[in-house]
Amino acid sequence: MPSTHKKVIVRKMDRDSLTGYVAGSHFVADGKLELLTQSGKVIYIDLREVKGVYFVRDLADTEAVGRKTFTTRPRSEGLWVRIEFVDNDILEGLMPNDLTLLTGEGYLVIPPDTRSNTQRIFVPRTALASLTVLAVIGGGVHRRREKDQRQVPMFEE
Repeated sequence: MPSTHKKVIVRKMDRDSLTGYVAGSHFVADGKLELLTQSGKVIYIDLREVKGVYFVRDLADTEAVGRKTFTTRPRSEGLWVRIEFVDNDILEGLMPNDLTLLTGEGYLVIPPDTRSNTQRIFVPRTALASLTVLAVIGGGVHRRREKDQRQVPMFEE
């Protein structure tokens, strides 16, 4: 399989799931998810039926996220978000703090447990009840400290 296709497990709103491959960048078109199944068929799934597209390391393993919330404040840069799904399920994650990466169809979230099988989750907007930004982590503008005029220079340059 070419590296342009990513392994995914698609969790549907009715708790059913499908496994297969999606294109690395443009896997959603006209409100439908394009999925290449393991049997080699291309199917189109309406995003209103999808709860999440789980980008996984191994298709044989489960997509279930070990931890759904962070135990402490995340260390990586980005937006710390809390997602509430329409079925009252809650998931926290990190999103890039970059408006150019946002798509109209949904959000790409890094789950709290980076050691699990799930690396990223694409959450369609139609599956959300709410999305709350808990914190903006890192990436701020660093102010340069002004030189203290009271400090005596030790070496002349």
